[in-house]
Amino acid sequence: MAESSIWWVMAGVAVAVELMTGTFYLLMLALGLVAAAVAAHLGASTAVQLVLAALLGGGSVLVWRAIRARQKGPAQAQSNRDVNLDIGETVQVDAWRADGSASVNYRGANWTVAHKGDASPTPGQHRIVEVVGNRLIVKKI
Repeated sequence: MAESSIWWVMAGVAVAVELMTGTFYLLMLALGLVAAAVAAHLGASTAVQLVLAALLGGGSVLVWRAIRARQKGPAQAQSNRDVNLDIGETVQVDAWRADGSASVNYRGANWTVAHKGDASPTPGQHRIVEVVGNRLIVKKI
């Protein structure tokens, strides 16, 4: 079996395992294996093929990890609009209780709300920023 065929088989196995496991890193390693297969087709020595596979596969994994490390993680589920569509909606708070909570009518039901922020809560329009259990956490608009 030709060297290039071995590299192609290994790249195919890496892609197949990636499809079963769902990790993106195996695709990066498969990229290095494909580069080694192309180098074998062009007549490069085995040492060059190995170095190319290691540098391109390993390098792409390191680059991908650096990119992922810079990205900000998703918001917590309780304050993520993708998870809870109440986030970002507005409610009218008429009066606050002494304990810092209030009762509002929202979506046809009474909800308990709590104020988020440093300032003391004041009546008026508030935006929902979190949902904790059955409590709406709101911030003054």
